[in-house]
Amino acid sequence: MAFQSSSLSRSSSVDLRQTSAKIFGSQMISPDIEPTHLRFLGSIKRNPKALRLKATMESPAQESKDNEPKVEEVSDHFRKMRHRFLGFKKDKYLSNLEHYQRLSEVQTPKKSDILQGQFMVIACADSRVCPSSVLGFQPGEAFVIRNVANLVPPHDNGPTETNAALEFAVNTLEVENLLVVGHSCCGGIKALMSLDDDVITSSFIKSWVFVGKPAKLKTKASASNLDLDQQCRHCEKESINRSLLNLLTYPWIEERVKNRMLSIHGGYYDFIDCTFEKWTLDYKGSTLVPNGGCSIKNREFWS
Repeated sequence: MAFQSSSLSRSSSVDLRQTSAKIFGSQMISPDIEPTHLRFLGSIKRNPKALRLKATMESPAQESKDNEPKVEEVSDHFRKMRHRFLGFKKDKYLSNLEHYQRLSEVQTPKKSDILQGQFMVIACADSRVCPSSVLGFQPGEAFVIRNVANLVPPHDNGPTETNAALEFAVNTLEVENLLVVGHSCCGGIKALMSLDDDVITSSFIKSWVFVGKPAKLKTKASASNLDLDQQCRHCEKESINRSLLNLLTYPWIEERVKNRMLSIHGGYYDFIDCTFEKWTLDYKGSTLVPNGGCSIKNREFWS
């Protein structure tokens, strides 16, 4: 019975010391702790981040899930991208080193042997519509801005990255041509045509495509008998013309157009059958025509 009492006493004493050690940390260390444990506690005291790092590494929450992409898979995309970049460097950059060195010094889209005039291109952000690929622009030939549905907001709408780019291209780079390029199967135009004008929305996309509302209204008035897909195709071209007119709402653009220092063009890329339409705004003081459209010239069809 005495043995049991002594054993219980020692057990209680150990429990008390262990409890005190937990509460007071390193200030109350049990004498029963082995030297290796003391060394571990000492290392943690010197480097408290080690314990947190160990806990993080061992946490089940950090294990990769089956439905998440593996690091190797993501890296593989960049290996392919690296291969493309090194191909560009070898086949284009190094073989035209003098040209690229000039481009590194200043951005000035100048006349080339092929393109007789400096260009700014306003194109859609759609991944299928790359102006440099479709129209063959080389580095240094065109200043490009891309947005949803290749829209140009009117001057009174306030600042956006599109009219900021216009200001820089026209007033600083002094480009000679503005080209608005639309395309077939445009998701932005479909969003515009499907938009309920009376519904207030917090969607960034819907708020942006609302810039094209005049083109939508004209399309609804002239193509109401067509289905939605056909109306969208009609609006894709109509919105380009509306953007050409919106460009003239910027005083510094209209002044240059009036003085024949700047030309405004529209383009439409149909990637279904790979054709391209091009036309030029015919500025005659006022480009508005009786039906609410714009006067154009030099229309061409490339197929």
